[in-house]
Amino acid sequence: MPAYLTRGLIPRKRHIALKRQPGFRNEGIHYEEVVTRAGFSGGYTIAYHLRPPTRVRKVEPAGLLESHLVDEPALRHHHLKTTPLKRVGDPVSGRVALMGNEDVVLSLCRPARPQAELYRNAAADELILVHSGHGTLHTMYGTVPFRDLDYVVIPRSTTYRMDFEPDCEPALLVIESAGHLGIPARYLNQEGQLKLGAPYAERDLHGPDLAVVDREEDTTVLIKDGARLTRYTLAHHPFDVVGWDGMVYPYTLNALDFEPITGRVHQPPPVQQTFDAQGFVVCTFAPRMLDTHPEAIKVPYAHSNVQADEVLYYVLGKFGSRRGVESGSITVHPRGIPHGPHPGTILASRDLTHTDELAVMLDTERPLALSRAALDLDDPSYPYTWME
Repeated sequence: MPAYLTRGLIPRKRHIALKRQPGFRNEGIHYEEVVTRAGFSGGYTIAYHLRPPTRVRKVEPAGLLESHLVDEPALRHHHLKTTPLKRVGDPVSGRVALMGNEDVVLSLCRPARPQAELYRNAAADELILVHSGHGTLHTMYGTVPFRDLDYVVIPRSTTYRMDFEPDCEPALLVIESAGHLGIPARYLNQEGQLKLGAPYAERDLHGPDLAVVDREEDTTVLIKDGARLTRYTLAHHPFDVVGWDGMVYPYTLNALDFEPITGRVHQPPPVQQTFDAQGFVVCTFAPRMLDTHPEAIKVPYAHSNVQADEVLYYVLGKFGSRRGVESGSITVHPRGIPHGPHPGTILASRDLTHTDELAVMLDTERPLALSRAALDLDDPSYPYTWME
């Protein structure tokens, strides 16, 4: 979990009355909402609303999402060239699911218009890499500014709107986690603080600034739980929180604030781990110094994933171990067959002292299935690119 934060007005103790402050429309007390994880055993936040958060005028079905995942006839590597993806929809409706399993769904989104209505993912934590774009995430906890190369972490059941500034062309990598997505336990000391040797610290995590919305007007929220969509019409705007404290809230971490761990010889991907989740991990391959041993092989060795599928999303820079990939490319190296550096890349890296590449890796315990949209972007010649 991120560090404990407090914002705005809160009472002296939990579960006692927070009386109205002068200037608010209604008299009496503010309405407490306790947001908990793992039942009542995990992290939690307590928020205080101007109105009860349960005031619902209408509930209506809003459709079903098709997964479009396919069973492939052969086990092979993939290179998805995503440049042809068109700008469609908004930051929610424009998501194109490319692959997934029981634990995770990975999508790309290149929105064509602003977000149409408030959104709430009731069944998954969301991790959004802002490949390009800058703007503000609006939530009941307040506003979270984001910029190019930010990871935006949104806990499940956080109602939000993602607004981009008009002078940018947003591109998003969206990872939905069925289990809790958080900070790797080995980065935390016994008091719960990020260790001094961890690749990022609390100063790199940026939480919300309170922004109270006091509107007595019908407001719709699109809720996703699995494949089902539901539209709730509330009797007021739900961002009417005057204060909160706790450890459940959205935050950002910029990928370039990840401090890589390097050595005399090649370090394995776990040293690049950034987030931990049920059934998968997320790693950041940030610009870094290369290995310093005089005989070091400076690109990754050949690797057989015998119990994991590896997905790499290439963000920017020159990718030392791959030929033919570009910004926005996605490679999928499944379990059971080896992958490794392309011919010529070992020799080409011999005199290099650093790399400027930035990539995000997803390693999953369960096999991933690709969608029809992903296969439409696939380069069928990729499995043969290791031939001299």
